[in-house]
Amino acid sequence: MSSAPAKPFVAQHAVPAGVTSTRWWWVRHAPVREDGGNIYGQSDIGCDTTDKVVFSGVAKFLPQDALWFSSNLKRTHQTAAAIWAAGFPKPDQMHQDKAFAEQDLGEWQGMNRAAFFAARPASIASYWFAPAHERAPGGESFNDLFDRTVDGIQRINAAHAGKDIVCVSHGGPIKAAIAHALGLEAGAGFAFTIDNCSVTRLDHLSSDGHSGWRVPMINQQPWIASHTHDAMHQPAGPEVAPKLG
Repeated sequence: MSSAPAKPFVAQHAVPAGVTSTRWWWVRHAPVREDGGNIYGQSDIGCDTTDKVVFSGVAKFLPQDALWFSSNLKRTHQTAAAIWAAGFPKPDQMHQDKAFAEQDLGEWQGMNRAAFFAARPASIASYWFAPAHERAPGGESFNDLFDRTVDGIQRINAAHAGKDIVCVSHGGPIKAAIAHALGLEAGAGFAFTIDNCSVTRLDHLSSDGHSGWRVPMINQQPWIASHTHDAMHQPAGPEVAPKLG
């Protein structure tokens, strides 16, 4: 008995008549291995795209008629290229947008991550480098990141309403996008874990005079059936044990 060819799985949800759904598929970049244990923020360093099973899973999961966006940092470009190499049809264009870059951590970039957190007061309100309002010296606050991420989302929603949007980005902007979709303040996004290469789906629904968001999935990992790919959970922030020697 022959079986039909496998088709890519794409999760879709019913949309009422008269409502336009713009579907955001956020993908966090692959793990960074060359940071030397230091904070990198907007430092333009590469990522590890050697786990073919992970990228094959992501490639089968994303919609093939989507518009592609990324940040201006090369680790998002490398991640997108690995998805295409795993069998996803390469799009004609991927738009690079600084609105979706990681937080600019200014003078904190290059500091030893464990030493940085060991020197910071514990704050139950922050599962990030600092509370959302605190601006890194010479850089941004998470609130700043939130504002530019939301501006980018709104701009693309207006220009490409009704489309599927694949955005290869970073943990910070994806947390910000979730907080925005839920109508929460920026720092509420810290509560969400966003693993490397995971997919987060946020749908913007709009009709005459009304708009809102639906959240079909957060931190979805299409390769999750095998524990051998646990390295996609890359510790960051307070998850790093403060061991200095």
